[in-house]
Amino acid sequence: MLLLIFALIFSPALYGETLVSDIRSHCTDCETRLDHTTGAYILEYGEEALMSRAWLTHNARKTIDVQYFIWSTDNVGILASEALLSAAERGVRVRVLVDDLLVDAEDKTLLCLAAHPNVEIRIYNPQNTVGTSTVKRLLNVVTNFRGVNQRMHDKTAIFDNAVGITGGRNMADEYFDYDQAYNFRDRDILLLGKAVGDMTASFEKFWASELSVPVEDLLNKASQGLTVADIKHHQAALHAYAANAGNYEPEVRQALTEIPAGFPALMQELVWGTATFISDAPGKNANVFSLSGGGESTSFLVKQLASAQHSVLIQSPYLIFPDGGIELLTQLINKGVKVRISTNSLASTDNVMAFSGYQNQRKQLLEAGVELYEFRPHPAIQATLVKRYPRIEDKNPVFAIHAKSMVIDGKKIFIGTFNLDPRSTHLNTEVGVFMDNATLAKKLTDSIERDLHADNSWHITEDFNPDASVIFSKQIKSGIYRLLPMKDVL
Repeated sequence: MLLLIFALIFSPALYGETLVSDIRSHCTDCETRLDHTTGAYILEYGEEALMSRAWLTHNARKTIDVQYFIWSTDNVGILASEALLSAAERGVRVRVLVDDLLVDAEDKTLLCLAAHPNVEIRIYNPQNTVGTSTVKRLLNVVTNFRGVNQRMHDKTAIFDNAVGITGGRNMADEYFDYDQAYNFRDRDILLLGKAVGDMTASFEKFWASELSVPVEDLLNKASQGLTVADIKHHQAALHAYAANAGNYEPEVRQALTEIPAGFPALMQELVWGTATFISDAPGKNANVFSLSGGGESTSFLVKQLASAQHSVLIQSPYLIFPDGGIELLTQLINKGVKVRISTNSLASTDNVMAFSGYQNQRKQLLEAGVELYEFRPHPAIQATLVKRYPRIEDKNPVFAIHAKSMVIDGKKIFIGTFNLDPRSTHLNTEVGVFMDNATLAKKLTDSIERDLHADNSWHITEDFNPDASVIFSKQIKSGIYRLLPMKDVL
């Protein structure tokens, strides 16, 4: 997130007293729209998604609430942490809710951040990582297999309860196009107005859930040994990291200086309409032993998909339809609906296990009449996705789909965290935004169709797929996974 450098470059005096007043000063018609409708802007590129978060983090004056599935301790993750600490130091209340499964921060790091009086950190469903020993983790898997697999996949960032961002991006380098080896082709949507209230309500529900545990409670023993000197040292180290210009690409430093003009310009491109913020309840569903059960997000999306009259365009990194999914697509195709899906190839995917589930269904999907497109690991679009690509071209980075989006009948859109797989359907909590808006649908369609182009994706047929083009060890791994009965947890 590189958002922290704002505290060094820009003075708060340059902006209004509140984030809302800042926004209104750059959006002349927002005043009459905010309470009754929602403004939306699709964040297609990692850099603009990063810079939007940066501007909003620096300009928030009251609250920042963030909710993520993954928060890494790489460059982006560290800088994001420092940015939130800087916001807390100027009086902003910061709340961070992170799923337990993939937290890779040290216990001391979490405690030192949470030690600030304006910062609270909670861990969702802590059965795997934070405060959990290896023995306890194994015991949890044996005694509560469903619970261990039920994760919070939500990704939201809310600023002053006025502006929100949700979509596929986690807090790590590869989701913002700043990894030199592997980057995700991802997508967020920025919201202003009425739907942000629903996003805030969802966050509050998760924050208050018994599944969300304060980090101090999980690391009680470690917190007892933490001194004031430890806390000050760690916080000073974060600020020093952020102040070091060597931690920023030259293009990033330039982009940061251009933010005061760039973000207000983005505000002028907002598309206004009625938006529905979709979210699951903490815990997803009431099932305790079964791996099924669905959820609110699942029911909503199935209903919308079933209503299609002419066309369905889907982009999902993982494609393993749960029971009834392929049958629904077959029914749509039989009544004349054109169904196209963009997903990863074996060459581009970051999850061979999940890809094996798709391999087991690929022939059935093709026979049903679904048009399948698998993303190339080195698509022609890579130079468009990443402005700094010429500087990392010699690293030959792999690109992969991570966006979770849908367009129905060329007018209804969904952008969120929901993957087309059993985990999103039954286990993981998910969020997203649904809008019936032809303008946004056109933009999203154009974006996905560009990804479908022959230079960017392979068009899969019953006679062709590119599986054989990958290294043999990856083919063997996917072949083994295909034989295992794992569909319900893919």
